[in-house]
Amino acid sequence: MNKVLLIDDDVELVGMLKEYLEQEGFEPTVAYDGESGSQQALRDTYDLILLDVMMPKMNGIDALRAIRAEKNTPVLMLTAKGEDADRIVGLELGADDYVPKPCTPREIVARVRAILRRTQPADNTQPVQITVGALTLWPEQRRAEWSGNVLELTSTEFNLLEVLVRHAGRVVSKSDLSLQGLGRPLARFDRSIDVHLSSIRQKIDAYANGRHYIQTVYRMGYQLVRE
Repeated sequence: MNKVLLIDDDVELVGMLKEYLEQEGFEPTVAYDGESGSQQALRDTYDLILLDVMMPKMNGIDALRAIRAEKNTPVLMLTAKGEDADRIVGLELGADDYVPKPCTPREIVARVRAILRRTQPADNTQPVQITVGALTLWPEQRRAEWSGNVLELTSTEFNLLEVLVRHAGRVVSKSDLSLQGLGRPLARFDRSIDVHLSSIRQKIDAYANGRHYIQTVYRMGYQLVRE
């Protein structure tokens, strides 16, 4: 049973979503403000955190910052419709994805399942190591290294990097990256892929002597360059 922490001050939505999560086989814990929610996230272990942006005491952005300082638990943010700035800041701080409000419990649970499918390895899988130049990935362990240096990646960053590694030397469209890395179709004007890949680039560049190994191919997508 997957443990989910729900942090949102909307009492009606929280009650409805908690009941729906329980019906779908999840074990939800609830917090109604960012301060107590971030403390609960650091105190216990969860498979995923649902985090609203607009909350009392501590907003979702600051709560995410506090959580990411210590943990890489997958985070799905709930954002107000049209609040693009909050979404981008959240993604830059390490959120895995977002769902714009208003939304239904069914839509949220579908997004939760999509993230969990990509963060939890399948049972009875044999360890696999994928190496492209100085980059090595262990998908089952969800571990990545560059020249022996561990890359601290969020769950979504790891998913996207794995897609690029498996297609090394070939261009992968943003649509395919969204489907395979985020588990959802690419929405119009959605900058999630760009923000995530910018973060991955910065982490790789720290060990790659300034060379950009993830390159943008204009109007086509992204590719991981082979050495």
